[in-house]
Amino acid sequence: MTLNRRHFLSLSGVAALGAGLAPLLAARSAPPAASFPYALTDAQWRARLTPAQFDVLRREGTERPYTSPLNDEHRKGTFACAGCEQRLFSSSTKFDSGTGWPSFWQPLDAAVGETRDSSFGMVRTAVHCANCGGHLGHVFDDGPRPTGLRYCMNGVAMTFAPQA
Repeated sequence: MTLNRRHFLSLSGVAALGAGLAPLLAARSAPPAASFPYALTDAQWRARLTPAQFDVLRREGTERPYTSPLNDEHRKGTFACAGCEQRLFSSSTKFDSGTGWPSFWQPLDAAVGETRDSSFGMVRTAVHCANCGGHLGHVFDDGPRPTGLRYCMNGVAMTFAPQA
């Protein structure tokens, strides 16, 4: 078969499309290795967490909206990482964003870290636990005052301790 201009352009287009879609179609994997104060092996994480928690915290998964009881948690208390128990958010910063995930306008001091997330063809800011690196959710700039931020967290990635 001879390669004419039409074949060349068609093959180039298919190659470009494949290269552009590859990151979107790639299976989720563990976050890049980083050094965190609380570290476990994959086997230890699997033993410690439920399958849903493991998917979100260690594989950057996302729970379905409106499935977490923490979305409807309105008592005073503290939300912590389900992986390492690090305190993350105070109930005083929680608000109903209408998104189906627990949302906060501010984390506790030094509780979370942020990274650039370019999965699914968009750029977002991913939020992780500063102690164990567990994926918690994303932060957006459409939240309420005083910060204007919306920390949209996966409820399965957190626990709640009511204030005594």
